[in-house]
Amino acid sequence: MKTFRYLALLAAASFLLLLYYIYRVGDRPNSSDQNLAEHLTDGHTKAAVSRKSYPHSSNGTEISVVAVACNERHNEALNMIKSAIIFNRNQSPLRFVIIAEEKLKLNFMEKLNDWQEVTDRIFTYEIHSLTFPRANKDEWRKLFKPCAAQRLFLPSLLQHLDAVLYVDSDTVFLSPVQEIWAMFQQFNATQFAGMAPEHEDMNAGWYNRFARHPYYGELGVNSGVMLMNLTRMREFRWEEHILPIYREYRLQLVWGDQDILNVLFHYNPDRLYVFPCDWNYRADHCMYMSVCDAPDGVKIIHGNRGYFHSRAQPIFNLIYSTIEEFTFRTDVYGNFIRTIEESLVLPSNSNCDKLLDKFLQDPRKYFKENQYEEVP
Repeated sequence: MKTFRYLALLAAASFLLLLYYIYRVGDRPNSSDQNLAEHLTDGHTKAAVSRKSYPHSSNGTEISVVAVACNERHNEALNMIKSAIIFNRNQSPLRFVIIAEEKLKLNFMEKLNDWQEVTDRIFTYEIHSLTFPRANKDEWRKLFKPCAAQRLFLPSLLQHLDAVLYVDSDTVFLSPVQEIWAMFQQFNATQFAGMAPEHEDMNAGWYNRFARHPYYGELGVNSGVMLMNLTRMREFRWEEHILPIYREYRLQLVWGDQDILNVLFHYNPDRLYVFPCDWNYRADHCMYMSVCDAPDGVKIIHGNRGYFHSRAQPIFNLIYSTIEEFTFRTDVYGNFIRTIEESLVLPSNSNCDKLLDKFLQDPRKYFKENQYEEVP
């Protein structure tokens, strides 16, 4: 009888210990994650790294956002991801797909793992190695900016995804990603990509004045923000069209992969959906005069040509740095909106600074004063 009681007590203790392990330990990162990261940073494998989490949100389909990072673009890409999380007011499940140099992978993993812990795991992420065609690999890698041409090969690299939002690393969100993702529903039966015009003014447009190759429409398109239906692109045999364009126009390309996209959509205009400039807002839209109406405010800022890192247009630098310094789970109104309002010196000589209300229109709409309590 004593033996039976002893065995029963031992079984009960083992069961409680198992429950404790599942509750306290089972959700922690597996130590193999670290081993895998160490292996990948040696550059000995081209496999993707995936950190799994399970979003609590029931607000629709997971949204996939893709960025490419090489060299100094690492911190920009992280800031883009951070902005998407901050303004994800609907708590939509997000998947960030990062394509990066081997030496940057571990840095991404460490930062994103930390952010998952403080954002209730509202996002997942995966990291892939740079992948270019073997022929002319070095040329593709250096086309225009380091690794920028990687976006041309997303349909074959991301076979497991149906659609993605590609953004340049030098972009930040001021609106929920869900809003631009909803534009996929506006595509017709033939369209498989969405981009904004390169410019709004014929007198200041680059393509209509200087391009030595065909381009889309009257002013061309900018590829910094690009909706991509990868399934349709694969059905179109995307890369079979891209490679001949590169071979024919390679000596005339100034803006690299963006020029290639312009040539492709010049000959296939029915494949492109054009969305407004407020979803790819650049200093070109405001530095001389305001040429982008943005009636509902600026949605995505594109700090191309280094505007996030210079004082040429202070509001671009201020928005970028304020997002960079923001701490998750603190008040967006006080630590983003109010910080920008108080830091921007007005009146200003910058025409872009004068459009402060356009930049803050969406954040002000959804984040009110004292809406969230500060987390100690």
